[in-house]
Amino acid sequence: MMASLLQCPTSPFPPSFSSINRRSPVLRFHFPFRHAVRCNLVDPIKFDNGKPYAPLLNTPALHLSSTATSHLEKTLPPFNKYDTRLRIFSGTANPALSHEIACYMGLELGKIKIKRFADGEIYVQLQESVRGCDVFLVQPTCPPANENLMELLIMIDACRRASAKTITAVIPYFGYARADRKTQGRESIAAKLVANLITEAGANRVLACDLHSGQSIGYFDIPVDHVYGQPVILDYLASKTICSDELVVVSPDVGGVARARAFAKKLSDAPLAIVDKRRHGHNVAEVMNLIGDVKGKVAVMVDDMIDTAGTITKGAALLHQEGAREVYACSTHAVFSPPAIERLSSGLFQEVIITNTIPVSEQNYFPQLTVLSVANLLGETIWRVHDDCSGGIEPYSSLGID
Repeated sequence: MMASLLQCPTSPFPPSFSSINRRSPVLRFHFPFRHAVRCNLVDPIKFDNGKPYAPLLNTPALHLSSTATSHLEKTLPPFNKYDTRLRIFSGTANPALSHEIACYMGLELGKIKIKRFADGEIYVQLQESVRGCDVFLVQPTCPPANENLMELLIMIDACRRASAKTITAVIPYFGYARADRKTQGRESIAAKLVANLITEAGANRVLACDLHSGQSIGYFDIPVDHVYGQPVILDYLASKTICSDELVVVSPDVGGVARARAFAKKLSDAPLAIVDKRRHGHNVAEVMNLIGDVKGKVAVMVDDMIDTAGTITKGAALLHQEGAREVYACSTHAVFSPPAIERLSSGLFQEVIITNTIPVSEQNYFPQLTVLSVANLLGETIWRVHDDCSGGIEPYSSLGID
């Protein structure tokens, strides 16, 4: 937004001022949106994943000319940190991630009261006005899925009845996404049902991270911004001293080949291997054979989620049998249903790399576990949605924002 304003022909600022980080919370609040001239973004926004960033006020780029300073003092109203039409509220499913997102954006979480009655019913009341605001509700539908889903629906309804301008459901983990098609007769398609519930509750837009299948986007009758957590994992892997010639990316099943291929392309176009499996029931997998060569290499297994860890641990055992030197497990969503922790900590993996779309309790931590934050990824997407900007530019293109 700031770069767009500063590059307009009518801008009073010197050219050197355009190098300021556009996401500075100080600058964003000091220049209210009603004074801005909307233009197209030109330069991509750079930041380090998982590390909220705010530039220092004593940087050379912030030394304005006296003319520009005088103009600002005359035209801009007194600073008010609440003078913004963007509000972020957190449900009870993952308040830590919501706080990190607000920290990155330089905002405070909105005040909201959520409680449960003795019979289990959920009560939601907004503690501040959202009339005419763009409201973003951060609530993954992770376990307990039904509780968190119902809480999200009631939060949406509360915002709608409070006259919010737009309501965006930020769902880092979208539960019921695996029920996206009929594999047998007389089955429900719960993903479509949940999409209808969110829409009918009053949401205007959904921001989801790493949906189990892309077709779930079509179940919504409202816009869906689909972001991927893999850029965060790729940044972390790039920081490790692993020779690219020794890497091989492994898909734990045939359905994840497209995801693994895109991941491998970002890792210096690493070779691809596929684990062929036969599933005999829900949460039960049987590994059959391996397609590809992993002998003497570092195998990186990529999946969108780890539930009971049956698929990925049986795949890791097969990779070791085929001669893999080390095995890494990478996943965006750590559902970690029992007995996932016992399987993942059994010594098959050199490291298990996940993100914080779902909170991990302290008793589920083990030495090989690494948790990365997607707060900056989601925070940046929220800014772009609020500013009506495109999400498909670097560093999020291809594996970032659809």
